[in-house]
Amino acid sequence: MFRLKKIIPTNSNFSFMELRKRMLIISFFFIIFSILLLSFKGLNLGIDFKGGTLIEISTDNSNISELRTILSPSFNEVTLQEFGNESTIIIRLQNDTNTESITTINKVKELISDKVNEFRRSEFVGPTISSELLIKGLQAISFALIAILLYIWLRFEWQFGFGAVVALTHDVLFTLGVLSLLNIEFSLSTIAAILTIAGYSINDTVVIFDRVRENLRKYKKLDLVDLFNLSINNTLSRTVMTSITTLIALLSLFIFGGEVIKPFAFAMIIGVLIGTYSSIFVAVPTLLLFKFRPQEEE
Repeated sequence: MFRLKKIIPTNSNFSFMELRKRMLIISFFFIIFSILLLSFKGLNLGIDFKGGTLIEISTDNSNISELRTILSPSFNEVTLQEFGNESTIIIRLQNDTNTESITTINKVKELISDKVNEFRRSEFVGPTISSELLIKGLQAISFALIAILLYIWLRFEWQFGFGAVVALTHDVLFTLGVLSLLNIEFSLSTIAAILTIAGYSINDTVVIFDRVRENLRKYKKLDLVDLFNLSINNTLSRTVMTSITTLIALLSLFIFGGEVIKPFAFAMIIGVLIGTYSSIFVAVPTLLLFKFRPQEEE
């Protein structure tokens, strides 16, 4: 009977720990770069968090520069960007009330109606609601990281909890840095993606940590570096196959899911890739900071 070859053999013997210093240095520089991006460039906050009016238009014979030239004299703050393709443009305008938003939409339509094929949608979010949503979203991410730390602490030893939170913080900062660098819109759906990334990453990490704990009891005299390599290789096939199947679903969402779902799908794709990486090259090597061994069983 024909059998497909395994992508990752169950008896693999890769020396991941030999690369740990190199990978940790690379991760360190990427995280510093992400922090600098978030500090100076910031995130491309969506209408959910920034407040104001969002208008999506379709046009064939106009570009962003031309539309900005028309709108800028009439509005204090105007932001325009392509959305998926050159013919679709998102217009963001700052205003404080729903009544003002209606006036704004009507004025935009009056100014550029001859340049637009279709006004596809318009949204308004007040500044009080938007700031509250941003605070609640950041609180949700923070509370999720704290809850995961407590879970790992109870499920394993505290050293494992420390390694898990280091890896999770790495994943979140890296993903936010990529979103900032590529100017991807940061909205409520992106918050959902960040929380999902945290759950996915910790799932991978827990599987490896569980095998590390099992091997610590089984091989009490084995060097920690060799033991960690063994544990990662024991779970590598499962880790890789889970990541590949998840990425297939996310790529389908990104390609065929439409423009509204693209920021969520893109953040998830980055998160799954970096989450798989961090489980192996960040979470486990962090355990080497602690020279621990389980107590001898009676």
